[in-house]
Amino acid sequence: MPLSEHEQRILAELEESLVREDPRFAERVRTKTVYRHAGRQCKWSALGFVAGLAVLVAFYSYSVLAGLVGVAIMFVSAVVFERNLRRLGRASWQQLSARPHREGEQPPGLDHAVQGTREWLRTHLFRREH
Repeated sequence: MPLSEHEQRILAELEESLVREDPRFAERVRTKTVYRHAGRQCKWSALGFVAGLAVLVAFYSYSVLAGLVGVAIMFVSAVVFERNLRRLGRASWQQLSARPHREGEQPPGLDHAVQGTREWLRTHLFRREH
């Protein structure tokens, strides 16, 4: 259901007052999303999982207790990863990887990076010499 004109005006006034009072906070609110936070947590938990695996492989032969610490790190990282993955839900790749950009610039993101790489491969590797 769309907002009425009165509600839209009130919302615009609130936004203007927020920008006037704390412009840095307003910019952060405008550019951050739940998807970015959950995506960042997924990245850190994946790194933690790899670190736990490294601890397990490196220290298991010396001490079973150290190996179990590695397994515990891997388990906690997997749980954090799973919970944040659920939080992400059906977020598109663009929402997950989008970064704020200036007016007139090409928006950075996974879709743009893949498209740019695809175009480079087409022009440099798959040229047909006639």
